[in-house]
Amino acid sequence: MPILAKGKTDTGRIWTYVRDDRPFGGLSPPAALYYASRDRRQEHPERHLKTFTGILQADAYGGYNPLFKVDRDPKPLRQAFCWAHSRRKFFVLADIAANAKRGKNAAPISPMALEAVKRIDALFEIEREINGLAAEQRLDRRQAESLPLVDDLHSWLQTERAKLSRSSPVAEAIDYMLKRWDGFTSFLDDGRICLTNNAAERALRGFALGRKSWLFAG
Repeated sequence: MPILAKGKTDTGRIWTYVRDDRPFGGLSPPAALYYASRDRRQEHPERHLKTFTGILQADAYGGYNPLFKVDRDPKPLRQAFCWAHSRRKFFVLADIAANAKRGKNAAPISPMALEAVKRIDALFEIEREINGLAAEQRLDRRQAESLPLVDDLHSWLQTERAKLSRSSPVAEAIDYMLKRWDGFTSFLDDGRICLTNNAAERALRGFALGRKSWLFAG
């Protein structure tokens, strides 16, 4: 969002940190914390989370990487990636409704991307059923139901990736997941971890709507 600068505005950033333990029946109250900065340098999350220990679920922004290093003081954070971000990369290549609006010049729908969306959606279906259960119960269901789907997805992604050129849009979406597989699958080892960081996305909605009307922030 635009932040006032000398004779102009800078493209500033809002950093949003959210705690919401309700999906696993946690007792800590939900909370959201906001910081503003004039750029997106990694020094900002390093400072914001200097004393934090625990799980950090976010997108794949490289500025978070120092928080996961083994020599971090007090200790490295546990990394969890967002499946909604990965799904979105496939969905834009498989969105039949949006493609219909683009007319005859639209790129063809990717069957591979559509299959990836269906496989990911099967995991979200399980998550909807276990939402609100205790962390231990969520973990048991994931080990029994989600783990086989994730293993199959991993094998399928590797097989399909071998068929694609480096420049393929689907290859880019597949690589996004395969290169970060440990972070994507951390939810299989901890019932507290959600499949997405949508709680943070929702907490940013006010800024996303407001910046269309605000001239700038001070």
